[in-house]
Amino acid sequence: MSRHTRRKRLMSEINVVPYIDVMLVLLVIFMITAPLLTEGVKIELPRAEAKPLDRSDTEPLVVAIDADGQFYIQFGEDQDKPVDAVTLVNRASAVIRHRPNVQVLVRGDETVSYGDVVYVMTLLQKAGAPSVGLITKPPEKERRR
Repeated sequence: MSRHTRRKRLMSEINVVPYIDVMLVLLVIFMITAPLLTEGVKIELPRAEAKPLDRSDTEPLVVAIDADGQFYIQFGEDQDKPVDAVTLVNRASAVIRHRPNVQVLVRGDETVSYGDVVYVMTLLQKAGAPSVGLITKPPEKERRR
């Protein structure tokens, strides 16, 4: 008896179903974790040629940061005494509760790190400030020779 041996034909296609399953699982994982990773401070960045804020009759709440990283609340009494983070939040929240439409501004020394300014902005956000502005000096005009 002669045996007919049938050769199995090689399959030249790639089965992509497992790859699609893996991609869908990764997509679900990224869709779930992406919103959890977005944390930040809500601020409105000034434009390049920003116009000055409208002068209002009410005094703004200004928090200053000096070159040493100390905080000062420039509102009411004791404006020249540094305060710690807890005092800053407590006093700012009292002002914001008493005057809900008060402008909240941050004035930072140019040598202060960006992280310190963001830290103060988060403290003001915890105190209940709906928005925080930055005080800057207008750019010096270039001298033409």
